[in-house]
Amino acid sequence: MRIEACHRADTLPGSGRHRDTVLAALRDFIAKEPTSVFGLDFPFGLPKALVTQDNWARFVLDLPDHYQSAEAFRQACREATGRRELKRLTDKESQTPLSPYNIRLYRQTYHGIREVLHPLVRDQQACVLPMQGASSGKPWILEICPASTLKQEGLYRSYKGKTDAHRMARAHILESLEGASHLVIATQAIRSLILDDHGGDALDSVIAAFATCRALRNLTLLTAQREEVYALEGRVYV
Repeated sequence: MRIEACHRADTLPGSGRHRDTVLAALRDFIAKEPTSVFGLDFPFGLPKALVTQDNWARFVLDLPDHYQSAEAFRQACREATGRRELKRLTDKESQTPLSPYNIRLYRQTYHGIREVLHPLVRDQQACVLPMQGASSGKPWILEICPASTLKQEGLYRSYKGKTDAHRMARAHILESLEGASHLVIATQAIRSLILDDHGGDALDSVIAAFATCRALRNLTLLTAQREEVYALEGRVYV
């Protein structure tokens, strides 16, 4: 796998500094790449106990009408569970850090589904796997979680921060992925960008690409829906 570019979403055509414009630009970028596969880092669904629809696509299409804001979404989930934070089966299996409606994650869940997945599913512009069948001529979208991938690789450590130790941790993770997976960083400029990004977002994007590429090597796992719980709740590819 060769990393030839690494960009912030707010540099996409039509993007900007506001969340709505960034997510719209990301959505448009995905729709215009029919031969590409995208790994996105937010929960694509909720635990089965919180889904009243009989299939995932219906849940996604209904979400904007059911929850008028991210705050209403979180409140409804908490009220329905007695303030417990349930996880999906895939969250337990892949060791994601948080419930989809945890205080640190609910906005990503809500806006990712509402602003990115909902329009793409509604307009049939992408295939979201494994809940939808994989079709040629449309981009494929997978849910990934960099933290879960690092745990599986034995590389999970603190790497987001400005200290020398944080930068060294980013370098160790990157070098380990390069050694384990034949990952190639195309230029020194990209490598520096990844290592110098204090927030870790650039490195997260490389980990996402790594997990997405690994999923593509197992098309049976990738395209088989088909345990019922994954078809409704979604699945994290690590």
